[in-house]
Amino acid sequence: MNQAPDNKLGLWTSTSLVVGNMIGAGVFLMPATLAGFGGISLIGWVCSAIGAFLIAKVFAHLSKLLPAADGGPFAYSQKGLGDFAGFLVAWGYLVSVWCTNAAITVSFISALSTFIPALASNSVLAIITGLATIWFLTWVNSLGILTSGLVQLISTILKMVPIVLIGIVGLFYIHWENFLPFNSSGTSTITAITATTTLTFFAFLGIECATIPSGSVANSAATVAKATTMGTLIATVVYIVSSVSIMGMIPAATLKHSVTPFADAAVLIWGHGAEYWVSAGVAIAAFGALNGYILIQGQLPYAIAKDQLFPKLFTRKNKKGVPVLGVVISSVFVSVLMSMNYTKGLVEQFKFLMLMTTSTILIPYIFCTASYLIMRFKLPFRSSKYLAYAILLATLTFIFCLWLMIGLGQETVFWGFFLTMTSVPIYVFAVAKRDKNLIQ
Repeated sequence: MNQAPDNKLGLWTSTSLVVGNMIGAGVFLMPATLAGFGGISLIGWVCSAIGAFLIAKVFAHLSKLLPAADGGPFAYSQKGLGDFAGFLVAWGYLVSVWCTNAAITVSFISALSTFIPALASNSVLAIITGLATIWFLTWVNSLGILTSGLVQLISTILKMVPIVLIGIVGLFYIHWENFLPFNSSGTSTITAITATTTLTFFAFLGIECATIPSGSVANSAATVAKATTMGTLIATVVYIVSSVSIMGMIPAATLKHSVTPFADAAVLIWGHGAEYWVSAGVAIAAFGALNGYILIQGQLPYAIAKDQLFPKLFTRKNKKGVPVLGVVISSVFVSVLMSMNYTKGLVEQFKFLMLMTTSTILIPYIFCTASYLIMRFKLPFRSSKYLAYAILLATLTFIFCLWLMIGLGQETVFWGFFLTMTSVPIYVFAVAKRDKNLIQ
Protein backbone atom coordinates (compact mmCIF):
# COMPACT_ATOMS: atom_id res chain seq x y z
CA MET A 1 0.00 0.00 0.00
CA ASN A 2 1.21 3.48 -0.83
CA GLN A 3 0.89 4.76 2.73
CA ALA A 4 1.52 8.46 2.99
CA PRO A 5 2.69 10.47 6.01
CA ASP A 6 0.30 11.12 8.89
CA ASN A 7 -1.75 8.00 8.08
CA LYS A 8 -3.20 9.48 4.92
CA LEU A 9 -3.97 7.86 1.59
CA GLY A 10 -1.33 8.16 -1.13
CA LEU A 11 -1.44 8.19 -4.93
CA TRP A 12 -1.77 4.46 -5.58
CA THR A 13 -4.37 3.88 -2.89
CA SER A 14 -6.38 6.86 -4.17
CA THR A 15 -6.07 5.56 -7.75
CA SER A 16 -7.21 2.11 -6.61
CA LEU A 17 -10.28 3.77 -5.07
CA VAL A 18 -11.18 5.21 -8.49
CA VAL A 19 -10.30 2.08 -10.49
CA GLY A 20 -11.77 -0.29 -7.93
CA ASN A 21 -15.08 1.53 -7.69
CA MET A 22 -15.40 1.89 -11.47
CA ILE A 23 -14.45 -1.59 -12.59
CA GLY A 24 -16.24 -3.45 -9.83
CA ALA A 25 -19.47 -1.63 -10.56
CA GLY A 26 -20.05 -2.02 -14.24
CA VAL A 27 -17.97 -4.23 -16.46
CA PHE A 28 -18.99 -7.73 -15.43
CA LEU A 29 -22.64 -7.89 -16.46
CA MET A 30 -22.29 -5.17 -19.10
CA PRO A 31 -21.56 -7.51 -22.07
CA ALA A 32 -24.84 -9.34 -21.41
CA THR A 33 -26.72 -6.08 -21.01
CA LEU A 34 -25.40 -4.75 -24.34
CA ALA A 35 -25.72 -7.97 -26.33
CA GLY A 36 -29.13 -7.05 -27.74
CA PHE A 37 -27.69 -3.96 -29.44
CA GLY A 38 -24.95 -5.64 -31.47
CA GLY A 39 -21.54 -4.26 -32.43
CA ILE A 40 -22.84 -0.70 -32.31
CA SER A 41 -22.50 -0.87 -28.52
CA LEU A 42 -18.73 -0.45 -28.99
CA ILE A 43 -19.43 3.06 -30.28
CA GLY A 44 -21.40 3.61 -27.07
CA TRP A 45 -18.29 2.60 -25.09
CA VAL A 46 -16.17 5.13 -26.96
CA CYS A 47 -18.72 7.93 -26.45
CA SER A 48 -19.07 7.23 -22.74
CA ALA A 49 -15.27 7.10 -22.38
CA ILE A 50 -14.95 10.54 -23.98
CA GLY A 51 -17.62 11.90 -21.62
CA ALA A 52 -15.90 10.27 -18.64
CA PHE A 53 -12.62 11.99 -19.49
CA LEU A 54 -14.38 15.35 -19.72
CA ILE A 55 -15.90 14.86 -16.27
CA ALA A 56 -12.58 13.54 -14.92
CA LYS A 57 -10.85 16.73 -16.08
CA VAL A 58 -13.50 18.84 -14.35
CA PHE A 59 -12.94 17.00 -11.05
CA ALA A 60 -9.17 17.10 -11.48
CA HIS A 61 -9.31 20.90 -11.78
CA LEU A 62 -11.77 21.21 -8.89
CA SER A 63 -9.49 19.15 -6.64
CA LYS A 64 -6.73 21.69 -7.26
CA LEU A 65 -9.02 24.66 -6.65
CA LEU A 66 -10.34 23.19 -3.37
CA PRO A 67 -7.71 20.79 -1.99
CA ALA A 68 -8.60 18.80 1.14
CA ALA A 69 -12.33 19.54 0.67
CA ASP A 70 -14.16 16.58 2.24
CA GLY A 71 -17.29 15.53 0.39
CA GLY A 72 -16.04 16.05 -3.17
CA PRO A 73 -19.09 16.95 -5.30
CA PHE A 74 -20.91 18.41 -2.28
CA ALA A 75 -18.03 20.71 -1.35
CA TYR A 76 -17.46 21.83 -4.94
CA SER A 77 -21.14 22.60 -5.62
CA GLN A 78 -21.56 24.39 -2.31
CA LYS A 79 -18.56 26.60 -2.99
CA GLY A 80 -19.71 27.66 -6.44
CA LEU A 81 -23.51 27.60 -6.15
CA GLY A 82 -24.34 27.87 -2.45
CA ASP A 83 -25.77 25.69 0.31
CA PHE A 84 -28.97 24.59 -1.41
CA ALA A 85 -27.23 23.42 -4.59
CA GLY A 86 -24.58 21.71 -2.49
CA PHE A 87 -27.22 19.89 -0.48
CA LEU A 88 -29.12 18.76 -3.60
CA VAL A 89 -25.87 17.42 -5.02
CA ALA A 90 -24.97 15.65 -1.79
CA TRP A 91 -28.39 14.02 -1.49
CA GLY A 92 -28.51 12.99 -5.16
CA TYR A 93 -25.00 11.61 -4.90
CA LEU A 94 -25.81 9.72 -1.71
CA VAL A 95 -28.87 8.14 -3.35
CA SER A 96 -26.73 7.18 -6.36
CA VAL A 97 -24.22 5.52 -4.02
CA TRP A 98 -27.02 3.48 -2.45
CA CYS A 99 -28.22 2.37 -5.91
CA THR A 100 -24.63 1.65 -6.97
CA ASN A 101 -23.97 -0.50 -3.92
CA ALA A 102 -27.16 -2.44 -4.55
CA ALA A 103 -26.07 -3.02 -8.17
CA ILE A 104 -22.56 -4.07 -7.13
CA THR A 105 -24.03 -6.54 -4.66
CA VAL A 106 -26.02 -8.05 -7.54
CA SER A 107 -22.76 -8.33 -9.55
CA PHE A 108 -21.11 -10.07 -6.60
CA ILE A 109 -23.96 -12.57 -6.26
CA SER A 110 -23.88 -13.15 -10.02
CA ALA A 111 -20.18 -14.08 -9.83
CA LEU A 112 -20.78 -16.38 -6.87
CA SER A 113 -23.53 -18.19 -8.79
CA THR A 114 -20.75 -20.05 -10.67
CA PHE A 115 -19.86 -21.75 -7.40
CA ILE A 116 -23.40 -21.80 -5.96
CA PRO A 117 -25.82 -22.17 -8.91
CA ALA A 118 -28.84 -21.73 -6.62
CA LEU A 119 -27.96 -18.03 -6.27
CA ALA A 120 -29.11 -17.46 -9.87
CA SER A 121 -32.60 -18.85 -9.22
CA ASN A 122 -33.26 -18.73 -5.47
CA SER A 123 -34.11 -15.13 -4.55
CA VAL A 124 -34.16 -15.78 -0.79
CA LEU A 125 -30.67 -17.28 -0.80
CA ALA A 126 -29.41 -14.44 -3.02
CA ILE A 127 -30.84 -11.80 -0.66
CA ILE A 128 -29.32 -13.45 2.42
CA THR A 129 -25.92 -13.65 0.70
CA GLY A 130 -26.16 -10.01 -0.39
CA LEU A 131 -27.09 -8.81 3.10
CA ALA A 132 -24.23 -10.75 4.66
CA THR A 133 -21.77 -9.17 2.23
CA ILE A 134 -23.06 -5.62 2.76
CA TRP A 135 -22.87 -5.85 6.53
CA PHE A 136 -19.50 -7.58 6.63
CA LEU A 137 -17.97 -4.73 4.63
CA THR A 138 -19.82 -2.21 6.79
CA TRP A 139 -17.92 -3.70 9.73
CA VAL A 140 -14.62 -3.61 7.79
CA ASN A 141 -15.11 0.09 7.08
CA SER A 142 -15.66 0.78 10.77
CA LEU A 143 -12.03 -0.27 11.39
CA GLY A 144 -10.52 2.89 9.86
CA ILE A 145 -9.80 4.46 6.48
CA LEU A 146 -6.37 2.82 6.14
CA THR A 147 -7.93 -0.63 6.59
CA SER A 148 -10.53 0.21 3.96
CA GLY A 149 -7.79 1.56 1.67
CA LEU A 150 -5.71 -1.60 2.08
CA VAL A 151 -8.67 -3.84 1.21
CA GLN A 152 -9.34 -1.62 -1.81
CA LEU A 153 -5.76 -1.74 -3.10
CA ILE A 154 -5.42 -5.53 -2.72
CA SER A 155 -8.80 -6.28 -4.32
CA THR A 156 -8.06 -3.91 -7.23
CA ILE A 157 -4.78 -5.68 -7.98
CA LEU A 158 -6.42 -9.13 -7.76
CA LYS A 159 -9.37 -8.19 -9.95
CA MET A 160 -7.17 -6.95 -12.80
CA VAL A 161 -5.63 -10.39 -13.42
CA PRO A 162 -8.64 -12.23 -14.91
CA ILE A 163 -10.00 -9.12 -16.65
CA VAL A 164 -6.71 -8.31 -18.39
CA LEU A 165 -6.05 -11.97 -19.29
CA ILE A 166 -9.47 -12.47 -20.86
CA GLY A 167 -9.35 -9.08 -22.56
CA ILE A 168 -5.94 -9.65 -24.18
CA VAL A 169 -6.03 -13.42 -24.84
CA GLY A 170 -9.65 -13.20 -26.00
CA LEU A 171 -8.62 -10.96 -28.89
CA PHE A 172 -7.17 -14.08 -30.57
CA TYR A 173 -10.49 -15.96 -30.28
CA ILE A 174 -12.74 -13.36 -31.85
CA HIS A 175 -15.26 -14.34 -34.51
CA TRP A 176 -16.06 -11.12 -36.32
CA GLU A 177 -19.48 -12.35 -37.43
CA ASN A 178 -20.56 -12.08 -33.77
CA PHE A 179 -20.58 -8.30 -34.19
CA LEU A 180 -23.20 -8.59 -36.95
CA PRO A 181 -25.76 -7.28 -37.49
CA PHE A 182 -23.97 -4.14 -36.38
CA ASN A 183 -27.21 -2.63 -35.07
CA SER A 184 -29.59 -5.35 -33.91
CA SER A 185 -31.61 -3.12 -31.58
CA GLY A 186 -34.43 -2.49 -34.07
CA THR A 187 -33.98 1.27 -33.63
CA SER A 188 -32.10 3.97 -35.54
CA THR A 189 -28.33 4.30 -35.32
CA ILE A 190 -28.42 7.49 -33.22
CA THR A 191 -31.01 5.98 -30.85
CA ALA A 192 -28.92 2.84 -30.39
CA ILE A 193 -25.74 4.86 -29.77
CA THR A 194 -27.56 7.05 -27.25
CA ALA A 195 -28.95 4.02 -25.43
CA THR A 196 -25.61 2.18 -25.29
CA THR A 197 -23.75 5.31 -24.21
CA THR A 198 -26.23 5.75 -21.37
CA LEU A 199 -25.82 2.13 -20.27
CA THR A 200 -22.03 1.99 -20.58
CA PHE A 201 -21.53 5.26 -18.73
CA PHE A 202 -22.67 3.50 -15.58
CA ALA A 203 -19.36 1.64 -15.70
CA PHE A 204 -17.52 4.97 -15.35
CA LEU A 205 -19.37 6.11 -12.26
CA GLY A 206 -16.79 6.52 -9.55
CA ILE A 207 -14.72 9.09 -11.44
CA GLU A 208 -15.00 11.43 -8.47
CA CYS A 209 -14.35 8.89 -5.70
CA ALA A 210 -10.85 10.12 -4.89
CA THR A 211 -12.23 13.62 -4.24
CA ILE A 212 -14.64 12.61 -1.48
CA PRO A 213 -12.10 11.68 1.26
CA SER A 214 -9.76 14.52 0.15
CA GLY A 215 -9.07 15.52 3.73
CA SER A 216 -7.58 12.06 4.29
CA VAL A 217 -5.32 12.20 1.21
CA ALA A 218 -1.69 13.32 1.38
CA ASN A 219 -0.86 16.32 -0.84
CA SER A 220 -4.48 16.20 -1.99
CA ALA A 221 -4.23 19.02 -4.56
CA ALA A 222 -1.86 16.98 -6.73
CA THR A 223 -2.69 13.43 -5.63
CA VAL A 224 -6.46 13.56 -6.21
CA ALA A 225 -6.08 15.10 -9.69
CA LYS A 226 -3.56 12.45 -10.75
CA ALA A 227 -5.58 9.60 -9.24
CA THR A 228 -8.75 10.74 -11.01
CA THR A 229 -7.08 10.95 -14.43
CA MET A 230 -5.04 7.74 -14.08
CA GLY A 231 -8.01 5.77 -12.75
CA THR A 232 -10.24 6.84 -15.65
CA LEU A 233 -7.56 5.94 -18.22
CA ILE A 234 -6.97 2.48 -16.74
CA ALA A 235 -10.70 1.73 -16.57
CA THR A 236 -11.26 2.86 -20.17
CA VAL A 237 -8.61 0.52 -21.58
CA VAL A 238 -9.90 -2.41 -19.53
CA TYR A 239 -13.53 -1.81 -20.52
CA ILE A 240 -13.04 -1.50 -24.26
CA VAL A 241 -10.56 -4.37 -24.65
CA SER A 242 -12.60 -6.80 -22.53
CA SER A 243 -15.88 -5.85 -24.20
CA VAL A 244 -14.47 -6.38 -27.69
CA SER A 245 -13.10 -9.78 -26.67
CA ILE A 246 -16.24 -11.10 -24.98
CA MET A 247 -18.66 -9.82 -27.63
CA GLY A 248 -16.40 -11.27 -30.31
CA MET A 249 -16.17 -14.68 -28.65
CA ILE A 250 -19.79 -15.27 -27.60
CA PRO A 251 -22.73 -14.95 -30.04
CA ALA A 252 -25.19 -12.22 -29.02
CA ALA A 253 -28.10 -14.67 -28.72
CA THR A 254 -26.15 -16.60 -26.07
CA LEU A 255 -24.49 -13.62 -24.44
CA LYS A 256 -27.67 -11.73 -23.59
CA HIS A 257 -28.85 -14.64 -21.42
CA SER A 258 -25.55 -15.05 -19.57
CA VAL A 259 -25.23 -14.05 -15.91
CA THR A 260 -21.45 -14.77 -15.95
CA PRO A 261 -20.13 -13.51 -19.32
CA PHE A 262 -16.48 -13.35 -18.23
CA ALA A 263 -16.58 -16.91 -16.91
CA ASP A 264 -18.27 -18.11 -20.11
CA ALA A 265 -15.51 -16.46 -22.16
CA ALA A 266 -12.84 -18.14 -20.03
CA VAL A 267 -14.36 -21.56 -20.77
CA LEU A 268 -14.09 -20.89 -24.52
CA ILE A 269 -10.39 -20.04 -24.12
CA TRP A 270 -9.12 -22.48 -21.48
CA GLY A 271 -11.89 -25.07 -21.20
CA HIS A 272 -14.06 -26.16 -18.30
CA GLY A 273 -12.64 -25.29 -14.90
CA ALA A 274 -11.51 -21.85 -16.02
CA GLU A 275 -14.89 -20.38 -15.12
CA TYR A 276 -14.15 -20.94 -11.44
CA TRP A 277 -10.99 -18.87 -11.15
CA VAL A 278 -12.43 -16.16 -13.41
CA SER A 279 -15.62 -15.98 -11.37
CA ALA A 280 -13.47 -15.79 -8.25
CA GLY A 281 -11.70 -12.78 -9.76
CA VAL A 282 -15.00 -11.18 -10.68
CA ALA A 283 -16.32 -11.75 -7.16
CA ILE A 284 -13.19 -10.15 -5.70
CA ALA A 285 -13.65 -7.19 -8.03
CA ALA A 286 -17.24 -6.61 -7.01
CA PHE A 287 -16.31 -7.16 -3.36
CA GLY A 288 -13.59 -4.51 -3.61
CA ALA A 289 -15.88 -2.02 -5.35
CA LEU A 290 -18.54 -2.49 -2.70
CA ASN A 291 -15.89 -1.87 -0.05
CA GLY A 292 -14.85 1.38 -1.75
CA TYR A 293 -18.38 2.72 -2.07
CA ILE A 294 -19.25 1.80 1.52
CA LEU A 295 -16.28 3.94 2.54
CA ILE A 296 -17.76 6.79 0.45
CA GLN A 297 -21.24 6.42 1.94
CA GLY A 298 -19.86 7.31 5.36
CA GLN A 299 -17.63 10.20 4.28
CA LEU A 300 -20.37 12.10 2.43
CA PRO A 301 -22.92 12.46 5.29
CA TYR A 302 -19.99 13.45 7.53
CA ALA A 303 -19.04 16.31 5.18
CA ILE A 304 -22.66 17.55 4.99
CA ALA A 305 -23.10 17.36 8.76
CA LYS A 306 -19.91 19.39 9.32
CA ASP A 307 -21.66 22.27 7.54
CA GLN A 308 -24.73 21.77 9.72
CA LEU A 309 -26.90 20.64 6.81
CA PHE A 310 -27.30 17.13 8.22
CA PRO A 311 -27.93 16.09 11.84
CA LYS A 312 -24.89 16.66 14.04
CA LEU A 313 -24.74 13.01 15.05
CA PHE A 314 -23.32 12.19 11.58
CA THR A 315 -20.11 14.01 12.59
CA ARG A 316 -19.44 11.62 15.44
CA LYS A 317 -16.52 9.28 14.86
CA ASN A 318 -15.59 6.01 16.49
CA LYS A 319 -12.20 5.27 18.02
CA LYS A 320 -10.75 4.62 14.56
CA GLY A 321 -11.81 8.05 13.29
CA VAL A 322 -14.65 6.68 11.14
CA PRO A 323 -18.03 8.49 10.91
CA VAL A 324 -19.64 5.11 11.40
CA LEU A 325 -23.28 6.21 11.75
CA GLY A 326 -23.39 7.39 8.14
CA VAL A 327 -21.96 4.04 7.02
CA VAL A 328 -24.51 2.04 9.00
CA ILE A 329 -27.60 4.06 8.01
CA SER A 330 -26.57 4.02 4.34
CA SER A 331 -26.09 0.24 4.49
CA VAL A 332 -29.68 -0.07 5.73
CA PHE A 333 -30.92 1.72 2.58
CA VAL A 334 -28.62 -0.35 0.36
CA SER A 335 -29.98 -3.53 1.94
CA VAL A 336 -33.56 -2.45 1.27
CA LEU A 337 -32.85 -1.49 -2.37
CA MET A 338 -31.03 -4.73 -3.06
CA SER A 339 -33.79 -6.85 -1.49
CA MET A 340 -36.73 -5.02 -3.10
CA ASN A 341 -35.46 -5.53 -6.63
CA TYR A 342 -34.99 -9.29 -6.48
CA THR A 343 -38.32 -9.83 -8.21
CA LYS A 344 -36.44 -9.53 -11.52
CA GLY A 345 -33.66 -11.58 -13.09
CA LEU A 346 -30.06 -10.63 -12.39
CA VAL A 347 -29.48 -8.91 -15.73
CA GLU A 348 -32.82 -7.06 -15.66
CA GLN A 349 -32.27 -5.94 -12.08
CA PHE A 350 -28.75 -4.81 -12.86
CA LYS A 351 -30.00 -2.76 -15.84
CA PHE A 352 -32.68 -1.07 -13.71
CA LEU A 353 -30.20 -0.13 -10.99
CA MET A 354 -27.72 1.13 -13.61
CA LEU A 355 -30.24 3.57 -15.07
CA MET A 356 -31.40 4.78 -11.64
CA THR A 357 -27.82 5.35 -10.50
CA THR A 358 -26.90 7.25 -13.65
CA SER A 359 -30.03 9.39 -13.31
CA THR A 360 -29.25 10.47 -9.75
CA ILE A 361 -25.55 11.12 -10.42
CA LEU A 362 -26.01 13.39 -13.44
CA ILE A 363 -27.32 16.32 -11.37
CA PRO A 364 -24.16 16.32 -9.19
CA TYR A 365 -22.00 16.20 -12.33
CA ILE A 366 -23.86 19.12 -13.93
CA PHE A 367 -23.73 21.22 -10.74
CA CYS A 368 -20.02 20.51 -10.24
CA THR A 369 -19.32 21.56 -13.83
CA ALA A 370 -21.20 24.83 -13.25
CA SER A 371 -19.24 25.41 -10.03
CA TYR A 372 -15.97 24.79 -11.84
CA LEU A 373 -16.79 27.47 -14.40
CA ILE A 374 -17.94 29.95 -11.73
CA MET A 375 -14.80 29.44 -9.65
CA ARG A 376 -12.60 29.80 -12.72
CA PHE A 377 -14.19 33.13 -13.61
CA LYS A 378 -13.44 34.39 -10.11
CA LEU A 379 -9.74 33.65 -10.55
CA PRO A 380 -7.26 35.65 -12.64
CA PHE A 381 -6.66 33.91 -15.96
CA ARG A 382 -3.16 33.62 -17.33
CA SER A 383 -4.31 34.06 -20.91
CA SER A 384 -7.35 34.12 -23.16
CA LYS A 385 -6.49 30.55 -24.18
CA TYR A 386 -6.85 29.44 -20.57
CA LEU A 387 -10.27 31.08 -20.36
CA ALA A 388 -11.33 29.46 -23.64
CA TYR A 389 -10.20 26.05 -22.32
CA ALA A 390 -12.34 26.39 -19.18
CA ILE A 391 -15.41 27.42 -21.18
CA LEU A 392 -14.92 24.65 -23.76
CA LEU A 393 -14.46 21.95 -21.10
CA ALA A 394 -17.56 23.04 -19.20
CA THR A 395 -19.67 23.35 -22.36
CA LEU A 396 -18.75 19.91 -23.68
CA THR A 397 -19.37 18.36 -20.26
CA PHE A 398 -22.81 20.03 -20.04
CA ILE A 399 -23.76 18.75 -23.50
CA PHE A 400 -22.66 15.21 -22.67
CA CYS A 401 -24.62 15.11 -19.39
CA LEU A 402 -27.76 16.47 -21.06
CA TRP A 403 -27.41 13.88 -23.84
CA LEU A 404 -27.27 11.13 -21.21
CA MET A 405 -30.45 12.47 -19.61
CA ILE A 406 -32.22 12.15 -22.95
CA GLY A 407 -30.93 8.59 -23.26
CA LEU A 408 -32.20 7.62 -19.81
CA GLY A 409 -35.81 8.13 -20.84
CA GLN A 410 -38.67 10.02 -19.27
CA GLU A 411 -39.55 7.50 -16.55
CA THR A 412 -36.02 7.08 -15.23
CA VAL A 413 -35.35 10.82 -15.22
CA PHE A 414 -38.63 11.37 -13.35
CA TRP A 415 -37.72 8.93 -10.60
CA GLY A 416 -34.19 10.31 -10.36
CA PHE A 417 -35.57 13.85 -10.07
CA PHE A 418 -38.15 12.71 -7.52
CA LEU A 419 -35.52 11.04 -5.33
CA THR A 420 -33.32 14.14 -5.51
CA MET A 421 -36.16 16.53 -4.63
CA THR A 422 -37.16 14.50 -1.57
CA SER A 423 -34.20 16.24 0.03
CA VAL A 424 -35.90 19.67 -0.01
CA PRO A 425 -37.86 19.23 3.27
CA ILE A 426 -34.71 17.87 4.93
CA TYR A 427 -32.74 20.90 3.73
CA VAL A 428 -35.39 23.39 4.93
CA PHE A 429 -35.47 21.76 8.37
CA ALA A 430 -31.65 21.66 8.60
CA VAL A 431 -31.21 25.32 7.62
CA ALA A 432 -33.96 26.45 10.02
CA LYS A 433 -32.29 24.58 12.86
CA ARG A 434 -28.83 25.90 11.93
CA ASP A 435 -30.04 29.50 11.75
CA LYS A 436 -31.82 29.13 15.08
CA ASN A 437 -28.60 27.92 16.70
CA LEU A 438 -26.66 30.86 15.16
CA ILE A 439 -29.21 33.37 16.55
CA GLN A 440 -29.01 31.85 19.99
